[in-house]
Amino acid sequence: MPLTMAGIGTEMQIKKINGRDETKRFLENLGFIIGGEIMVVSTINGNLIVKVKDSRVAVSKEMAMKIIV
Repeated sequence: MPLTMAGIGTEMQIKKINGRDETKRFLENLGFIIGGEIMVVSTINGNLIVKVKDSRVAVSKEMAMKIIV
């Protein structure tokens, strides 16, 4: 399921990242790697704040749809 459907506070594992190569590279540089743990901290107007690798990162709804957990 896409990250946008994950519940707040539930730790999930990243299964796949969709999109173009530059999108995948951008997300990898932020710590979004396949097999990595991710947790949604909060949502604001569909945009997400997630915890990944002990950091909090804001992700747009469009970008979160590309992250499959």
